[in-house]
Amino acid sequence: MNSGNYPSQILENAVKEFSQLPGVGRKSALRLVLYLLKQEKNDVLRFADALKRLSEEIVYCTQCFNISDTEVCDICANNKRDHSTVCVVENIKDVMAIENTQQYFGVYHVLGGIISPMDGIGPDDLTIKPLEDRVNSGEIKELIFALPTTMEGDTTNFYLYRKFAKLDINITTLARGVSIGDELEYTDEVTLGRSLINRLPFESSMNI
Repeated sequence: MNSGNYPSQILENAVKEFSQLPGVGRKSALRLVLYLLKQEKNDVLRFADALKRLSEEIVYCTQCFNISDTEVCDICANNKRDHSTVCVVENIKDVMAIENTQQYFGVYHVLGGIISPMDGIGPDDLTIKPLEDRVNSGEIKELIFALPTTMEGDTTNFYLYRKFAKLDINITTLARGVSIGDELEYTDEVTLGRSLINRLPFESSMNI
């Protein structure tokens, strides 16, 4: 018998891999693995192929750093979008949340995180330099800050504002329909959509 009383080393290895997923403990991992064992072989192979392609084929858009199947994502490649308006977000989940509102027609810039000294994340760990390059190209007329309404999100907003404030572009932020401390992905579509439409100049959101 293998360690942990698993009857198979292959089973134990699979459980170990599943248990590395966020929120999945060993017991939950074992249930998932046993579930897969009961499925048709073709279904399991299709599941495995999806994971393999996830690892090997997904790339990040060279313009906005959104997750994509191609070098330039569908949003950036869409000529009907307003490429002079850029919504700055933390991650792919925020892009999905805003797209679900069907109220935004510009493009995005995904930072890949927010400034968080406690977690060892500084400006150099984010895609801020590529954002500077986009702004300096002269094609952008408005930056919309759509980062979480948390201390880290506000810190990142203020850092970006100081970097771009002297340039001839509008800098706006979501109206406070999004409650303080909320993540965009958990905000309902109507509220988030209204917060986008009623966005405010960033200066008016600062308590300075």
